[in-house]
This record gives sequence, structure tokens and C-alpha cells, in this order.
Amino acid sequence: MPKAEQSFRMGWDNDIPIFQGFSNSLEWRELPWKQMEKKVHKLQTRIYQASSRGDQRTVRKLQKTLLRSWSAKCLAVRRVTQDNTGKKTAGVDGVKALSPEARLDLVEQLRLGTKAKPTRRVWIPKSNGEERPLGIPTIHDRALQALAKAALEPEWEARFETNSYGFRPGRGCHDAIEAIFNHIRFKPKFVLDADISKCFDKINHKALLEKINSFPSLRRQISQWLKAGYMDGKELFPTEEGTPQGGTISPLLANIALHGLEELITKRFPQKWKGKEIIRRIPAVIRYADDFVVLHDDIEIIKECKEAISEWLKLMGLELKPSKTRLSHTFTKVEENVGFNFLGFSIRQYETGQYRSAKNPKGKPLGFTTQIQPAKEKQKAHQKRIGEIIRDHTSGSQTELINKLNPIIRGWSNYYSTIYASKTFSKMDFLVWQKLRSWALRACPQTKKHKVMQKYWKGKGNEHWRFTARNGMALAKHIDTKTKIHEKVKGQKSPYDGDHLYWATRMGKHPQISSRLAILLKKQQGKCEHCHLYFQDGDLIEIDHIQPTNQGGKNEYNNLQALHRHCHDTKTRHDQLVQMTNAGS
Repeated sequence: MPKAEQSFRMGWDNDIPIFQGFSNSLEWRELPWKQMEKKVHKLQTRIYQASSRGDQRTVRKLQKTLLRSWSAKCLAVRRVTQDNTGKKTAGVDGVKALSPEARLDLVEQLRLGTKAKPTRRVWIPKSNGEERPLGIPTIHDRALQALAKAALEPEWEARFETNSYGFRPGRGCHDAIEAIFNHIRFKPKFVLDADISKCFDKINHKALLEKINSFPSLRRQISQWLKAGYMDGKELFPTEEGTPQGGTISPLLANIALHGLEELITKRFPQKWKGKEIIRRIPAVIRYADDFVVLHDDIEIIKECKEAISEWLKLMGLELKPSKTRLSHTFTKVEENVGFNFLGFSIRQYETGQYRSAKNPKGKPLGFTTQIQPAKEKQKAHQKRIGEIIRDHTSGSQTELINKLNPIIRGWSNYYSTIYASKTFSKMDFLVWQKLRSWALRACPQTKKHKVMQKYWKGKGNEHWRFTARNGMALAKHIDTKTKIHEKVKGQKSPYDGDHLYWATRMGKHPQISSRLAILLKKQQGKCEHCHLYFQDGDLIEIDHIQPTNQGGKNEYNNLQALHRHCHDTKTRHDQLVQMTNAGS
């Protein structure tokens, strides 16, 4: 047993390691990460269970314990310095990378009551030509926010509404789309398609803190982050409202601010009965972050919902965005609108004959079918991106071009793999082929067209001609992606409920996971091969060669394994040391 682990174990108390000091021999890489993750997750599960039964006193006690936990602090530091994709983005202090020794120093510095530094303002372009402000906190603030989020999130996961999906562990956009489909599959509905104007920038701080209603030290720390201000260039600007986009805890705070929307509609428009017959159903509210839809078969109810929501949002300092808020119907025209777009999907119903019609639970044709397709603007944006890549590789090799295009094509196709999009995929492939043909003809202006086509397009067996390099690398096609039905997350299920097998199995079926990773997750039963812990939502998973390719390892399934990003880093470091040792001997 490493000396570091021996000294570390001296601090265990009540299932949670309380920092009591460590010897100089302690090293970041030698920490017992597996034990630490198990104990922190166990504590989060207890917070979730206490919140589910309404035991706020126990929730606060357990949250304070977690915030003091050295294990939780270490995991928070690892998440922001090793796991996050933005780990090398600097805040106003200019620090963007930490050594293992510096990470241990940072762990010691994490405690509530620390004065927050301003965020660094970065402008991110949006698809509509506008810019979105992003606030980058310092590494210290990011780590402390990750720690606070670890304590707050289980409590609120037990309280959040069933049809809230954005920025929540285990709940994604495909769950929201499936929820919409389930509400309209048997009956056309009127739709309130709404968007909240500048949600992150306009949230009222006082109202948010009252809603969080946490213990004083945590509430003061959150207030510090909210009011820290931001640096745009060399100028400091105060923040009197809103939560900074880019902070680790900001998405959770936004969800807390919008919590209660579904409850509002349920109480305002309860279900009505006439004998044994339902004469008015509760309007369905499906929310993804600050985008939401309200569905009902009565347009007057929808209009009343819009007014009620507008009044409710004012309490948080928010309002609906007029340009992105509209009334529609899934089947017929309302205010010149039919159908609606949500999360990049176009949702609409069409009249059909009895043989193509959707059927009710009793098997009776309904006279319409529900179609969910990629939104037209998303198709155009996808083609534009592919066109830009092809133009940027005018003088590049075919292999380089294929390497750039394949991840984009597969990623876009996987996102829309949960709907019947075969026609759209075929259309996308045809448009890509047109662009590649122009690229090939420009690359060989003196060669006859049929010779150019034979050079760049090849076929094997019954396969159609495919854009293929000399080394055998072929371009992925959209139509290669198999469409599959997405299973919506069950009710109030949460990654903190202790059902590890359910979440590990579900992760392997996620539409945006590659087929290779899905096979490995099934083979490994949802566990990391290095630390043997279940993968959780939000974990960054990477595919590793058991025997490195530079040592003769092959790209085959028996030589591949799925690892956490931090476990992959540890394994790679070990492989390098072994290689150096062998080379020295």
C-alpha cells in the first residue's frame, strides 16, 4: 500500500474523509480515487434520499459534511483541472494549467467564505449572427463552484419537475423530444412555443437566493459569485442581475430559478372530470433549460398559460422573448403557423390514409401521422459547415479531408438517429457528394471527369461508390447511421438514486455515443476498466488501446477498452514509463 494512501486513511470519519493533514510523501496520482468517489457518491445519494422525503434538516447536515470533505474537494479539483473540456481556459488571473502539486495546494484552499474574483468576459458567436456573453471564472472559483454543485445538485434533483430536461444529469434533449411525441402521438395539440429572453443575464439575485434557501455560508458564497462582476478587456463591470454563463454552477442555478413552471400550470389548470370522463386534461409543459413548449387541445387554455407564465417569470426578473414565442398547432394552421421547431427538430403532423395513419391504443386509425425531422435551418447549417471544411482543404490530401469530415457527419447523424430521418440523410449525402465532386475536379483540372471519379470514388462488393483514399480510408455517409427508438428516462429517475446498473445500461444506449463505445460499454457492463467504477452522466469517456499502437497493438475490440479521461491519462503515463524502462534496459 502506498504511503500516501496510508496517511490519507488516517482522516476517515463517518464515511467521509475529513482533512487532517498529510505527509510530504503524498502525491496527487497516488490518491485512492476509487474509494473517494464511492464515499462522495454515497453521501450524495443520502442527500438525494433525504430531500425526496422532505427532511431538510438532514439535507443541510449532509451538505455541510460534503463541503468539508477532503475527498469531495479533490474530486472537484480533478474535474475542473483534468476532466473538463475547458480546463485550459484562463480566468482573470491568467492561470490555465496546474501541476499535481498545485492541485493539492488548491484542495487546501477550497472553503466557503472565499471572496470571488470577477469573471473574464468572452463573446461566442451564435447561429443568428448575435453574440453570447461567456464569463470564465478563475480555476479556484471553478473548483469551489464544482464543490458547491456536488452538494446542491442531489437536493434539487429530488425536487425538480419530471419534464425538466436541460442541464440535468441523465436527462437530455432526446428525452424532451420523446416526451413531446408521447403527448401528441394520439391527438393533435395547440402549442405555445416559447423562449425566455436573456435568461442567464436577467435572473433576479434576491429572488434566486430566496428560492435556493440554503444555509447562510453557502448562500453568501453563491451571492459572491453572482455579484463578482466581469472583466471585459481591462474594464470591470458590476453584475446586479443574472448568472454568468461559463461558470460550473450557473446551469444549476438557472434550473433552480425556472423550477416550478410545471407546478404553476398544473395548479392553475387542474384536470376536470364529468362522471368517469375527463373533460379537461392538464396542459403538458416540457422544458429544456430556457426553452419550453406547452401543449393542450384548447387554444384558449394555451393563451391563458402564456399570460400565467409571463406573470410568474416577472417574479424572477424574466420575460418571454416575443420574437421566439408563438402559438401554433401540430396539425392545422394557427396564426399562419403549423408545427414547431424544438432543439433542432421539426415537429409536425400530416394527414394520411388509413394504411399510413397513426393508430390509437385500440388500433383505430387516427387519420394523421406525426413526423419529427431535422429542422431545415439545422440542415443548412450542417451543409454550410461541411462546405467550409471542403473549401479550406482545397490543397490538402484526400485523407486529411476525410479525417475532418467523418466526425462531423457521424456526430450530426447520431444526434438525429432517434427519428425517421432516412430521406434527410440521403439528401445530405447527395449534397456532400456534389461538393466533393467539385473539390475533386478542381484538384485534377487536366484529367477527364470519369478518370477523376475513378480516382477518388471506389466501391467494394455490393457497396455503392464511396469517397475513398488510397490507404483505404473511406468517408462516412449519413445513411450509414441506423435509426433507433430512444427510450425516455423513467419518471423521476436520477443518477443519485443508487440504481447504478440502470444508468450504466442507459449510457450505452445513448444516441450520441458511437457504436464502438457502445459495444465496449456493454462488454465492460458500464464500468471503467481502470478504476472499475460505473460510468456516470457527465463523465468524459475515452477509448484506449490496451497495448499501444506504437508497440504493435491493433485497432481491434480485444485490444480496446473504455476509460475515464483521468484514468486514461494515468494509464498512458504508465505505458510511457514502461516503454522508457524497456528502452533503458
